[in-house]
Amino acid sequence: MKGGPSGGQAAAEHGHFDAGLLGRTCVLELGNGRWITLPTRRWVADPGGGDELLLVRCAGSTLDIGCGPGRLTAALARRGALCVGIDVSPTAIELTRQRGGTAVQCDVFARVPGEGRWRFALLADGNIGIGGDPVALLGRVFQLLAPGGRALVELDPPGRRVRADRVRINGGAWFRWAWLGVDALDEVARAASARVVWTGAHGDRHFAELMRART
Repeated sequence: MKGGPSGGQAAAEHGHFDAGLLGRTCVLELGNGRWITLPTRRWVADPGGGDELLLVRCAGSTLDIGCGPGRLTAALARRGALCVGIDVSPTAIELTRQRGGTAVQCDVFARVPGEGRWRFALLADGNIGIGGDPVALLGRVFQLLAPGGRALVELDPPGRRVRADRVRINGGAWFRWAWLGVDALDEVARAASARVVWTGAHGDRHFAELMRART
């Protein structure tokens, strides 16, 4: 979930979430009192095997939504691809630029550069949870994509469906987040007027590619 909260929640969370962008310990507390240690070391490392499943599918202009410290944005740039990362955190934008990527500070639900012209959109590292509603987020993503564009999404493992909760990071302000499991993918895709065109897995990481359903 390296993209962090969206909208008006973003400013309040920058200080807490930025610790994760720098690779420090970052704890996500759920509304029921449970907590999860976020995989911050992966966010700041070079892309791994699971990331490669996403990167090889980005065969055109790509918008990396919730780019965090920019490992995927920068990796695509090194391959000569047009890729722009967006994130609400100024720290994320600076870190992405330091890695050689292009990044713009903005909220996916606000004005986004190149709206309606992107061929691919990345929602890696759980960023399908941004805003707490995967259907609404996918609807917005398809507004950003050109006709025939594809959304590449990282999912929770099999055995999990879709859920939303209020969460906070390192004791900060509460915000809404969601999780989309493999078992709910088809259901959520249909609700977002999309269809699944590819799924893949690497270890315990699971991915899917979606495009607008034919009407």
